[in-house]
Amino acid sequence: MTEADIKPARRSIGATRNPASQEAILVAAEAVLVENGLSGFSIEAVARRARAGKPTIYRWWPSQAALLLDVYHNQKRINFIFPDTGNVHDDLRAYLHGLLQTWREGASGEVFRCVVAKAQEEPAALTALSAYMAGRRQQSGKIVERAQARGEVRPEVKPELVTEILASFAWGRLLTERLNVSEEEVDAVVDAVLGGILAKPAT
Repeated sequence: MTEADIKPARRSIGATRNPASQEAILVAAEAVLVENGLSGFSIEAVARRARAGKPTIYRWWPSQAALLLDVYHNQKRINFIFPDTGNVHDDLRAYLHGLLQTWREGASGEVFRCVVAKAQEEPAALTALSAYMAGRRQQSGKIVERAQARGEVRPEVKPELVTEILASFAWGRLLTERLNVSEEEVDAVVDAVLGGILAKPAT
């Protein structure tokens, strides 16, 4: 083996994340999880695969759960778009359908399942997951806020609670590996939620 054959370790730039190193670590983390499962996932294995130093990974991600959440968010950012069709039924339907599809296709569902599992055992993981979900509820709640501004949804309805109900249905299907939800089931869930929040037509 010549000196040219040896792949150099990726260089860290301290607390500031190097975009190339960050992407390599996220890709490596996903690959390690998919290949080895949660029981075989470790920062050491990720560091070897990404050719990065363990101190760098721990500086950027203080726990396995924090790293896995970034892997998940990176995937979902690419594959998931919050709908804005101008109609609350269509928006909520697209939201639920998109969430189920994102978890069903690719590795994002498995990654998120692992994050949830970690959160049951580690307080730091639970804190990271709770903070992440608070941000997602705020973002998805804007679907209902827009509907309220259009007069479709009653003003006293709490927007984040509505999308959390839909997300909870998706969570249940994810954790029990029943993500193949039919279009009819998606419609039934959305209609059931809308039945309790729609504004009454003016008389």
